[in-house]
Amino acid sequence: MIALSLAEIADLVSGQTHDIPDTGLEVTGPVVIDSRQVRPGSLFAAYAGEHVDGHDYAERAIGAGAVAVLATRPVGVPAIVVPDVTEALGALARSVVARLGTDVVALTGSAGKTSTKDLIAQLLERKAPTVYPAGNLNNEIGLPLTALRVAEDTQHLVLEMGARYVGDIRYLTGLVPPRIGLVLNVGTAHVGEFGSREKIAQAKGELVESLPAADEGPEGLPQKGGGGRRAGGVAVLNADDHLVREMASRTKARVLYFGESDTADVRAENVRLTDQGQPAFTLCTPSGCSDVTMRLYGEHHVSNALAAAAVAHELGLSVDEIAVALSEAGTLSRWRMEVTERPDGVTVVNDAYNANPESMRAALRALASMGKGRRTWAVLGHMAELGDTSLVEHDAIGRLAVRLNVSKLLAVGGREASWLQLGAYNEGSWGEESVHVSDTQAAIDLLRGELRPGDVVLVKASRSVGLEAVAQALLDPATEGEVQGA
Repeated sequence: MIALSLAEIADLVSGQTHDIPDTGLEVTGPVVIDSRQVRPGSLFAAYAGEHVDGHDYAERAIGAGAVAVLATRPVGVPAIVVPDVTEALGALARSVVARLGTDVVALTGSAGKTSTKDLIAQLLERKAPTVYPAGNLNNEIGLPLTALRVAEDTQHLVLEMGARYVGDIRYLTGLVPPRIGLVLNVGTAHVGEFGSREKIAQAKGELVESLPAADEGPEGLPQKGGGGRRAGGVAVLNADDHLVREMASRTKARVLYFGESDTADVRAENVRLTDQGQPAFTLCTPSGCSDVTMRLYGEHHVSNALAAAAVAHELGLSVDEIAVALSEAGTLSRWRMEVTERPDGVTVVNDAYNANPESMRAALRALASMGKGRRTWAVLGHMAELGDTSLVEHDAIGRLAVRLNVSKLLAVGGREASWLQLGAYNEGSWGEESVHVSDTQAAIDLLRGELRPGDVVLVKASRSVGLEAVAQALLDPATEGEVQGA
C-alpha cells in the first residue's frame, strides 16, 4: 500500500485512534487479515469470523511488526476503531485508488473469471505496472485487499467481481469504481441462489450499469494518460452470449464486443486445437490480425483470450503484442487446468478448484482432445449451488462424458456423484466404464491400481469436494495414506 499515516487512515475510514502514542507513524506494508501474513509496516484488519475472531490476534500482529490494528473495539495495542471493519477497508481502498488515479478494470461472469483475470494481468504487465488478485479474491473483503496493494507507479488495477445475490456487484463497484467493465458469460453457476439465468444476468449486468459514460471517468478518479487509449467508460461484452450482448442497453459506456461472431470487434478466426489440445486461432482486432497458439489447454480458453485481448486493445497494446503475450501466457492460479506429466507418461489434469456445468463441459472436451489415441479418465465430483437443476445437470455431465468417448468415468462423493455415474450408465457406459466411489481415498486407491502409462486423468469438482487431493496423490507418492475422505 502507499504510505499513509495512522492519522490519515483514521480520517479516511472515520475511525477513532486508541493506544497510539504517535498518529504520525506510517503504514508502509500490506493490509492483511491473517496475523501470519503480517510484515513490518503492515495494517492488520481484525475480522470477527464464524470460527475465528481476529481481535484475539491483535497483540500477535503488533508483535510481528504491524503498525496498528483496524478493529471494532479497543484491543490493548495501537488500533483504529471503526463500527465495521469491512466497510472501513472498502472506504480506504476507494480513497487510495482515487488518490492515484489508477485505471481500474473489473470483470465478472459465471465461468472463467479467474483464468481470464490471469490472462489480462499477463498482458497488461507488459505495458505498465499492474496489480491483480491472487486466486479469486472477488468479494467485499478480497476486493479491497487487492486494491490496497496499489503503489505509486501502478497503472492498471484488475479486479474480479463475484456475486451470490442481486446487488453484490453494485456494492463492489461502489468500493472501487471501474472504468472498464468486462462481462464474460451468463451460465448456471449459482442458479440455486438466483433462480434463473435471467436473474444471474441481472446481477452480472450491474457491472456495466456502474460504468461512467463514454466521455467521462469514474467519479473522483483522475485518469492517468498514455498508451494511446481513449478516455471514458468501456463495457467489454461477449457477442456470443445473448444475455451478455443485451447488457449493451444497460450502460452509458462505449461498448466493445468480443467473440467468434462476425459482429465482434475483437474476434477469433480459424479456431482449432493442436494435437496436445491447446487452442490456436487468428486474433483480429480493429487494428489488425495476428496468429495465436496458446500454452493453455481447452477450446474454452479462446473466449477467455478474446476477452483479455479486448481489454488489452482498449489499453493500448498492439495486436502483435497481444498475440505474443497470449501465446506465452501460463496459468497463474492453482488447480485450474494444471497439466503435469509423470515420468511413466500418465498425464494429470488438475482442474479441481471449482466446477459448474459450463466449466465441467469445457474440461471434458479438453480431456477428449488431449487424450486422442490414449485412455482417458474423468474423475469428477459434485457441482454445488445448482438448486433444483442439480439432478438434471449432473445427469447431463455423465452423459456427455460418454458421448465424448471418455474411457473411464470415476464419480467421487455422495448423492450428486451417483447422479453423474447414473447419467453415464443410462447413456451406455456399462461394466467398469463408469464407477461411483464414496470418497477421495477410494478414488486414489482405484486409480493407483488401474492407471497405465500414457493415460490422461482429469480431476474436477466443486471446491468443497477437495478433489485436488486426488491429483496431488497421483503426482506425489509420498502422500499415500495421508488423504482423508471428502
